[in-house]
Amino acid sequence: MSPSRRTAARSVRVSALVGASAALVLGASGSALATGSPGIDQFSATASCDGPKGVITVTDTDPTGTTAVVKVFLQNNNADLKKIGEQTVEGSKKGVTVTFAEAWEPGAEYRVRVAAARGGKTLLDADIAPNLTTPAKACQADAAPTAPATPTTPSTPSAPSTPPSDTASPPAKSATPVPSASRSDSSTPADTASNAPSPAAQEANLAETGASSRTGLIVGIAAVLVLVGGGAVFLGMRRKGTGNR
Repeated sequence: MSPSRRTAARSVRVSALVGASAALVLGASGSALATGSPGIDQFSATASCDGPKGVITVTDTDPTGTTAVVKVFLQNNNADLKKIGEQTVEGSKKGVTVTFAEAWEPGAEYRVRVAAARGGKTLLDADIAPNLTTPAKACQADAAPTAPATPTTPSTPSAPSTPPSDTASPPAKSATPVPSASRSDSSTPADTASNAPSPAAQEANLAETGASSRTGLIVGIAAVLVLVGGGAVFLGMRRKGTGNR
């Protein structure tokens, strides 16, 4: 056999060996992928809001696509208070999610259980650790537009029973009596008031000096008395002279 033929035959054998090796490796990888077991670390859970409603979402990133059963329980003092729901999921490397509708309260605790089996053999049966704790703020309802209210005729306000006063009421008098000023506290000296002539004394002085308003009346009465006296004397003297005759 010539050297060229021997070289070509060797090349064919090498290529066949490489192809067989590659096929073996791919087959082994596919078999391992198909028979691998999912791990609990490939599952995660979160609590969020879907509008005004609360939801719990579980994500499965198991690349083997093994069917798993997911159960969610509400916890109270490390014990199951109630079962929220149960769903089946077939994971993928990109992740597949299942959602549980739950009106969760802020700070609530949930236990998520994952179980997987193949051919009657249990591959996984564990809780996602740690337990799921909901956010501290509850879901808020979206503000929906409200229909405009029908306008109503405003009612006439009734007159107040007591009309408001425009002026401020006078302050109440103090119940504490105000002490009267004593003679000793008076700013005017006592002898000044005693030295001032009183109105009666002024009238008396005017009467004595003839400057009173009653002086004319007194003078008239005196004149009448003088005339009457003079007439009486005149009549008496006349009667006496007639008697002597």
